Amino acid sequence: MTRIAVIGDVGGHPDQLRRALDDLGARGDRLPADLTVIQVGDLVDRGPDSLGALDLVERLARDPGWVQLTGNHEAQYLEGGTVFTREPLADAGVRRLREWWATGLLRVAAAVRVGDEDFLVCHAGLTLRCWRELGEPSAAADAAAALNARPALIGREGDHGRDPASGPLWAESGAALHEPWMGYAGVVPFGQIHGHSTVVRFRDRTWHCEGRIRNRAQVDWESRHVRVRVGGRRFIGVDPGHGRTGAESWRPLVLADAILLG
Repeated sequence: MTRIAVIGDVGGHPDQLRRALDDLGARGDRLPADLTVIQVGDLVDRGPDSLGALDLVERLARDPGWVQLTGNHEAQYLEGGTVFTREPLADAGVRRLREWWATGLLRVAAAVRVGDEDFLVCHAGLTLRCWRELGEPSAAADAAAALNARPALIGREGDHGRDPASGPLWAESGAALHEPWMGYAGVVPFGQIHGHSTVVRFRDRTWHCEGRIRNRAQVDWESRHVRVRVGGRRFIGVDPGHGRTGAESWRPLVLADAILLG
């Protein structure tokens, strides 16, 4: 058993990431022996120092307790990707991301167990449609393995992420992720933890979702976590929404006595 800390989108703010790691007990580039960190992707863009974020993670990723996932902001720079950001990453950063992808340091998904509850962890969440296209895996670890095999659906953008067919790097909270799963008549197989987007706007504490999602949601406004009950499971959003200036208050999601499944 160990602590697993899931860190949301960093967005070019290595100072925010460094402070969070210090609070978790990291010393320099070493993680505590009882800590595993899963970072959900979107290390780069928007903030002031994307290369600094990559530098920090490259040092941390030498630790076996670091699990680095891919976000849509990394995927745009990989072979075959289409760059969409207005201020693209420097060539040195692009080369580094492509090397990480080639060597397997960048993964698509992970799975964790907390008590008797299993969670799939990926950047934007696995939509109902994509789960079906994967063959309806019943276990979070099997879903993670299927996504880490890099099927074509992982890069599917859909209608700006609001399309239920959007892949796990692009699906938006609410319309694409939560609503179809809420309408599913079967058993929701596992919980999910994701970054990328949220059904609230933290800076002014407003909601951007249908009433039934809001009725099933709990928001930790200080930590910037959103928990939504979906078919007896929990879907937990951890994107702190750093934007260009960084969030004033946020925390990683820390899962006590957790097991990394894959």
